[in-house]
Amino acid sequence: MTAGPNAAAPTPPIVSVALCTHNGARFLREQVRSICLQTLPPVEIVLSDDASTDGSVDVVRAAVAECAAERPAHPVALRIFENRPALRVVKNFEQAIGACTSGLIALSDQDDVWLPDRLAQMVPLFERDPKLLLLHTDARLVDAERRDLGHTLFHALEVTPSEIERIHGGNAFDVFLRRNLVTGATTVFRRSLLEHALPLPVEWVHDEWLGIIASAIGRVDLLEQPLIDYRQHESNQIGARRDTFVAKVHKALASRGSTHVERAHKAELLLARLQKFGDAVSPEILAKVRSKIEHQRFRAALPASRIARCLPILREAMTGRYDKFGRGFRGVVRDLFESV
Repeated sequence: MTAGPNAAAPTPPIVSVALCTHNGARFLREQVRSICLQTLPPVEIVLSDDASTDGSVDVVRAAVAECAAERPAHPVALRIFENRPALRVVKNFEQAIGACTSGLIALSDQDDVWLPDRLAQMVPLFERDPKLLLLHTDARLVDAERRDLGHTLFHALEVTPSEIERIHGGNAFDVFLRRNLVTGATTVFRRSLLEHALPLPVEWVHDEWLGIIASAIGRVDLLEQPLIDYRQHESNQIGARRDTFVAKVHKALASRGSTHVERAHKAELLLARLQKFGDAVSPEILAKVRSKIEHQRFRAALPASRIARCLPILREAMTGRYDKFGRGFRGVVRDLFESV
């Protein structure tokens, strides 16, 4: 049946915001206002506060009430969880996203600021593509006072045109198996993703886990324009800064410690979760994760002697796995020179 000329326009999917806080009162009013006053506002904020002692919860309550008074036609509901003791970052976000009720969930840190049309730009992409599970964007990097630092999150992460093209082309899983490019503060995803993503393993950061699970079972995409101001300040739990050449040299010569053991364990956890999904995950994806595990175990077992490493590293480089699961030549150089 064809809709008549007076038929109502389709209603956009409703959005919940998962906001996690811990002593973030300094920036919360500005952040909450930027959420509530969106041109396409969310229907609710689910606040999960991790044992704040600075009045963070009261700041959020006041900001939501302030926005409701300013724009009474679009009130934003507020639900609050106060954690004593603190759950820590991953489980705090797990609590918040698990309590969200809308079809789309937007993640929010406590110290950023959303551009007014952030949701209005992101939500229609989910309407147009039913297979899109998760969408993330670039962000403008600013200091504590929101002064522009002159570059963006993607610049700090050294995101390449090839990585962007592969994500746009439906190959986000291959990109994320090398390294995470999903920053939670820029992310919106379908609530249906939680069926596969929960519980969140504490060994993974919540955003990289959501991104790689989404890319294994559906489509992930990105928007190249910055849609939030991403504050960089002394209290950031996870910041974004581009390494200088000197910093890269120091990393190449530093001790690898347990880095590769931990990466292998994370890949093992990923494989175990994906194997539970049955036909939702292709055999090719499972094979790639197994190969990633082998590569990380190889790197973890390299001998202390730099000379003794040369031939094994050359053989491993010839398999192509340094390019598939790491930073390519940069990883080869690091394995050749780092201390154990």
